[in-house]
Amino acid sequence: MPALSRRQLVVLALLTLVWGLNWPVMKMGVAHFPPLTFRMASLWLGLPILAAVIGVRKLPFTIARAHWGRVALLALTNMVLWHVLMILAIPQLSSGRAAILGYTMPIFSAVLGALVFGDRLAGRAWMGVGAALLGVVLLLWHEIGALGGRPLGVTLMLVSAASWAMGTQLLRRLTVPVPLLTLSFWMVAITCVVLTVLAVAFERERWVAPDAQAWAAILYNGLLALGFAQTAWFFLVRTLPPVASTLSVMMIPVLGVFSGALWLGEVLHWQDWSAVGLMAVAIGTVLWPARAVQAQEFK
Repeated sequence: MPALSRRQLVVLALLTLVWGLNWPVMKMGVAHFPPLTFRMASLWLGLPILAAVIGVRKLPFTIARAHWGRVALLALTNMVLWHVLMILAIPQLSSGRAAILGYTMPIFSAVLGALVFGDRLAGRAWMGVGAALLGVVLLLWHEIGALGGRPLGVTLMLVSAASWAMGTQLLRRLTVPVPLLTLSFWMVAITCVVLTVLAVAFERERWVAPDAQAWAAILYNGLLALGFAQTAWFFLVRTLPPVASTLSVMMIPVLGVFSGALWLGEVLHWQDWSAVGLMAVAIGTVLWPARAVQAQEFK
């Protein structure tokens, strides 16, 4: 487990805040607007921001034809399946519990890394995965009966989390020799096209002008959750080992649960508070420097 740099810590803190608060924001957004169309509008709003940043930094937009297969696979696993399945699940689940199910991703990622890619995880990495798993179980404690009545929503969230976990593993392993922002732009662009096709095919008859609450949610998602946070996440994935990048964001579902309780009136129980401590343990397995790093600092 490497020690995180100051830049990585700042990016992680901002990412946690933006994505954590986004779960109740999305819940409010899809309550007033068709879900696929909501996500489509958010991504199309964020795409020009990525393009503008690339232009200001004078980075290339082009990707060699030989690498487009990898770009498509990365877009499918990291973004297309995640965004489509997640946004379809949210109307069927509470915002906080949807966040919890979505952030089973680190558990899927650790298992996939060990079974598929032959990763050897340190003992404290497995301790972090175990703490995250127990925290998820505790956070779902009072929802098991309710979730049992919503099998489609639960299934959609778990499949989207597994896809995101595979994408996280692939993003670090598949080489696409372009700047990270360029790769992010094209992955988002592919997702925008797919969401547009699906929204037109399945939701066109439900299209209405967004009300103020829907517009606020779309703007938050487009400008912050995508324009900033998606690129921040890809930065962490590219610069940290998969288990470190995934466990480091485990405070996001906790923030989703508590912000949902504050904004949407969801009731908190002792299991929620206990899960906060377990998520802190999971994050600590990543953020606490390795012994070698600590020894070097004291020399």
